[in-house]
Amino acid sequence: MQLTFLGTSAMVPTKERNHSSALISYGSEGILIDCGEGTQRQIKIAGIKPSKVTKILISHWHGDHVLGIPGLIQTLAKNGYDKVLEIYGPEGTKERMANMFKAFSFEDKIETKIHEITKKRFFEGNDFFLEALPLEHGITTIGFSFIEKDKRRINIDAVRKLGIPDGPLLGKLQSGKSITFKEKKITPEQATYVVNGKKISFIADTVPCNNALELAMNSDILVCESTYADKLEEKAAEYMHMTSKQAGLLANQAKAKKLILTHFSQRYKTMEEIEDDAKDVFSNTICAYDFMKIKI
Repeated sequence: MQLTFLGTSAMVPTKERNHSSALISYGSEGILIDCGEGTQRQIKIAGIKPSKVTKILISHWHGDHVLGIPGLIQTLAKNGYDKVLEIYGPEGTKERMANMFKAFSFEDKIETKIHEITKKRFFEGNDFFLEALPLEHGITTIGFSFIEKDKRRINIDAVRKLGIPDGPLLGKLQSGKSITFKEKKITPEQATYVVNGKKISFIADTVPCNNALELAMNSDILVCESTYADKLEEKAAEYMHMTSKQAGLLANQAKAKKLILTHFSQRYKTMEEIEDDAKDVFSNTICAYDFMKIKI
């Protein structure tokens, strides 16, 4: 699993920071969280094929989070994209996407499925599921969690001692079922062990709120907006954003393992103040930058 930051700026991009976007690469899945203007170019610069994208999760419909969608779809179409692009977003996403397709003339088309998120767990696959909860940002905004399912692995030493051969019996044990071998019952606990799945949470534009805490709880990686440093807390509240210190407090309360800050105001030329404010309350904090890659 790899997390790539494609854009880490807030409303106004800078020379170094593009509009908001991040990509989770997991097996055959490429889950894009927001798609700010220029995201398709950022994907290419990062050395990722645009066709890797299988899902787009839209936190809200402010332009800095969605203006890259038309361009990305056009690029996918021109490159023979043969998957179904699934787009998930808050209430109103179907209408907004329909209006987008009316506004632009797409010479080539791809198949898309548009989903409006109405429940906490809105997607479940074989290996992971996705959750979302509403945040507080003036317009309908949602945060996300990517949660990998626990996996049962074969304990090779135990299997050798028990003498179980490769084949269907091991498959049953790995799927959590007991087997009978040489007239003895063998449970999954005797021959396998569980690897806990990873959790990545994304707290988009919001003021501190209970749902942000619920999403962030026990995250291995917590990605959180931190538009302003602590001394601009009043401005952050006025525009319904978080400060980096508030993001640090959230990570602390949520018992997250690592906090990655993003979505920075253009006023900050360096990240020292932002990072230091968060580290005052949560030491394992770093600031994201465009094209930063984290292996999880």
